[in-house]
Amino acid sequence: MRIGFDNDKYISMQSEHIKERISKFDNKLYLELGGKLFDDYHAARVLPGFQPDSKIKMLRQLSDSAEIVIAVSAVDIEKNKVRGDIGITYDDEVLRLIDAFTSMGLYVGSVVITQYAGQLNVELLKRRLAAIGMPTYYHYPISGYPSNIPLIVSDDGYGRNDYIKTTRPLVIVTAPGPGSGKMATCLSQLYHEYKRGCHAGYAKFETFPIWNIPLKHPVNLAYEAATADIKDVNMIDYFHLQAYGVQTVNYNRDIEVFPVVRSILSKLSANELDYKSPTDMGVNMAGYCIFDDEACQEASKQEVIRRYYKSCCDNKNGRVDLATVKRIELLMGELGIKPANRAVVQPALDKEAASGEPACAIELKDGTIVTGRDTKLMSAPASTILNALKSLAKLPDRLKLIAPQIVKPIMDLKQQFLHEKNYKLTLNEVLVALSICAATNEAAAMCVDCINDLAGCEMHSTRMLLKSDEDALRKIKVNLTSEPKFLSDQLCDF
Repeated sequence: MRIGFDNDKYISMQSEHIKERISKFDNKLYLELGGKLFDDYHAARVLPGFQPDSKIKMLRQLSDSAEIVIAVSAVDIEKNKVRGDIGITYDDEVLRLIDAFTSMGLYVGSVVITQYAGQLNVELLKRRLAAIGMPTYYHYPISGYPSNIPLIVSDDGYGRNDYIKTTRPLVIVTAPGPGSGKMATCLSQLYHEYKRGCHAGYAKFETFPIWNIPLKHPVNLAYEAATADIKDVNMIDYFHLQAYGVQTVNYNRDIEVFPVVRSILSKLSANELDYKSPTDMGVNMAGYCIFDDEACQEASKQEVIRRYYKSCCDNKNGRVDLATVKRIELLMGELGIKPANRAVVQPALDKEAASGEPACAIELKDGTIVTGRDTKLMSAPASTILNALKSLAKLPDRLKLIAPQIVKPIMDLKQQFLHEKNYKLTLNEVLVALSICAATNEAAAMCVDCINDLAGCEMHSTRMLLKSDEDALRKIKVNLTSEPKFLSDQLCDF
């Protein structure tokens, strides 16, 4: 992979900038953290060289003075919204985040459920959190938000929200995904802190859009593609342009809400004059760490294509509307790219056309493209990954790696006892079988040793896969796209 981003420089610059911002506030700083705090694979894909855990490495340096508040929208819980990159619902993601942060030595102080209006599914999450002793708070919808500033900054606005009890000077507000109400949570807390005699500060740590690269830069357009379902749009920060005569980039929700922020800060903070624009609120240094712009541009174009295929599949499954697909199509038009610009698409389609069976293609890191198809024994992704491992281990394609005495009992179990309709071996089952064979088969052992080399490889399927195959590909960190076609004519595959 061609690297275009200096991760070490980013960690150094970003940590120092956050420390500088903290020093401007005497009592307490609420730091809104957008994007993924860890497992930030979107950033890793569009900024090649960015490490998914970069943010966590920075914040661990501040662990003694920091606590985390996780915000999750009641609307997203009610809709069973799924985090696209790892395939779990937002309420489950809250629990995963708590576990992950705690294991990394970071203190999670509480969970706040935003936009709460009596949604039934929310009560289940609250009970699960209560069972582990995690304090849970409610924030409510405010009529006329964000334009009705007199109501918002009043006891009938932010004043209705629960006050989140915090104990440390730096409060990091994060969430399972965008649109969770992180900024509103921070501003609500500023209101409550002021009522209690504390002049707290606010800052924003969000990687995208990158404020100091062009509005239509592919990196920024990739962010629009990633958030097409919630209709985020990148814009010139006209507040910053008016204040300083300098063009910077932000996105619509932050620009729209800035008058609210400015009004609140003018009433509640001694440092309101520092923030003349949404850009002023940010602490993002990512733009200074791009050293190969061409590499980042190409990586971002590929990400837009991946997002296009995902939106098409989500539309096919009823998860997003057609307008979401059309928004990404427009972005592709701006960038001058088509689905065919994804190198693995045509080989997969050609394989299906030649075999008459669902097929996949994977591009290895040296540019080699390997294909596979559905067989009587295993699924298309399973056969493709097995073929890819043979290629990486420099073994002949015709070599049989998994002994029949291993395959048959698994298939019999699935068919006769588990009564599964599709008893072909999934990718996960093939990898388990391969590891068993590796104990006595040197070639199988060589293939097992190559599994980590698949991380970051690109793969395309001519059909939408079973969840088990998607999960297995996600675990070995293969970037999958699929044609928006069902695996079979059956309405239910399990």
